[in-house]
Amino acid sequence: MPHLTVHLPESRLTGREPVLVAALTDAIADVYGEWARDLVSVRLAGVPAGRFAQGGKAVDTKASVVLGVRVGVFDRPDAARVTARLGAALTDAIARVIGDDLRPGTMVELVASPPERTFVGGAHAV
Repeated sequence: MPHLTVHLPESRLTGREPVLVAALTDAIADVYGEWARDLVSVRLAGVPAGRFAQGGKAVDTKASVVLGVRVGVFDRPDAARVTARLGAALTDAIARVIGDDLRPGTMVELVASPPERTFVGGAHAV
């Protein structure tokens, strides 16, 4: 169950939420396959002006994506290709919807969860 938390400048996000959610979901489905589409969970967090900073200065050209994935993705023979595709596809989705000037400042972090640490509705997610 891929779950994404995306932090973007609030001023750049407002009004684009539905299009961005669709683009991020498409990006995951393009990498994993259509079977994953209904499992994608997206949380968008708008960051108020002045609360994204780089080098001690406020900026509005940064985006942060944390993608929770099952630890097994890193054990696959094609792990390097799959993870590279995820990073590129999610960055492309943000750049396409929010603006290409965010591309250089978009960080995608893949966070692995073992099956015994993932719960949905209080029960282990299978």
